Amino acid sequence: MSASNLPPLKPIPIKDRKSIVFVEYGRLDVLDGAFVVVDKNGVRTHIPVGSLCCLMLEPGTRVSHAAVVLATRVGCLLTWVGEGGVRLYSAGQPGGARADRLLYQARLALDDTTRLKVVRKMYELRFKEPPPAKRSVQQLRGIEGARVRSMYKILAQQYNVRWSNRNYDHTEWGSGDIPNRCLSAATACLYGVCEAAILAAGYAPAVGFIHTGKPQSFVYDIADVFKFETVVPIAFRIAGGNTYHPERDVRRACRDSFRQNKLLKRIIPTIEQILAAGGISLPGKPQESVSVAIPNKEGLGDVGHRG
Repeated sequence: MSASNLPPLKPIPIKDRKSIVFVEYGRLDVLDGAFVVVDKNGVRTHIPVGSLCCLMLEPGTRVSHAAVVLATRVGCLLTWVGEGGVRLYSAGQPGGARADRLLYQARLALDDTTRLKVVRKMYELRFKEPPPAKRSVQQLRGIEGARVRSMYKILAQQYNVRWSNRNYDHTEWGSGDIPNRCLSAATACLYGVCEAAILAAGYAPAVGFIHTGKPQSFVYDIADVFKFETVVPIAFRIAGGNTYHPERDVRRACRDSFRQNKLLKRIIPTIEQILAAGGISLPGKPQESVSVAIPNKEGLGDVGHRG
């Protein structure tokens, strides 16, 4: 079959992908048609980028233009993270917000009534019970903070971890204690996967409901829904064990947990469920709007994918 007769490249839906791969001290490139990482000795390692949700690039990584283009076409999110994958600096965009979903998300966030409904749904999904009635967003945040601190203490006792509070200095990574470093590594894994899902679903990572003012505000909102059933127990378990490489062990354990619990199949439906709690519908197309001259073909990926 000739190249011209090959079917067009289409992204795999997020729910059918593997979660994350970390890369450090290598050069990402496309060589002989394959997405590879090349180490300092010139050894190539093939990465099946089309079947990945998120590729996390640690210090010492360089990326070619061809690699970014291919990752974008297949809908794999590239994220630039700190040492040990514990600080999210920037992210590429495998898809991008769709206008109707972006306006829908913004309308929910800008109206106090709908925003409160969305926040209450997040609380309900996170703690498996309805939140107290007649509470503002600020009051719910206070209740949430108290419960989170209590859950940290319970998990610390369960895994025999010495725990004071959630605190670390990201500018001096080595100064943090092992439990905090493990938690940071674990949550960074979850943030990358959640951001990839948010973008693939056509929403905006910056338009949050509980968290605001950050480029990943909505990422933090969605990640919090899953955090205590996924990565936080892993972080405390690793911190309470005998390990010489806590961050590496946490990353591997999170990757395995995401696969075993089929997290990627749950994130986008959960996002839709949360936003639907606001009680409004997606906006229709205005009558006076002008259609695009060359419409995009329907792809097999999620709604936000460019492919």
